[in-house]
Amino acid sequence: MTGKAISSDDRARLDPVFMQVVLDVQAQLQQTAPTQPGNLAAMFHKETMSDGLQGCAMLIAGWNQGRVDDAGMARAVKALRALELPELADRVEKLRDIDGM
Repeated sequence: MTGKAISSDDRARLDPVFMQVVLDVQAQLQQTAPTQPGNLAAMFHKETMSDGLQGCAMLIAGWNQGRVDDAGMARAVKALRALELPELADRVEKLRDIDGM
């Protein structure tokens, strides 16, 4: 379990922002669809979407422990980029510096 530590004061102050970003990313992930027809594309999409959602869950778990989880961030960002959602991936990556440090 690694990641950037967040002070309890910063966590309390920034919790609404952090959660808004993560919940928005989760909602947008769930609204995606395979880019190509066929079972293989659907399987790939479902697996990638699942990875993104698991990454978001890891971010939330880490946040609840006072850190921005590196593994969760990497997993979510990789999935978002694979699903061609670079803007969302950038938003998630910016969470690393949510406390302005």
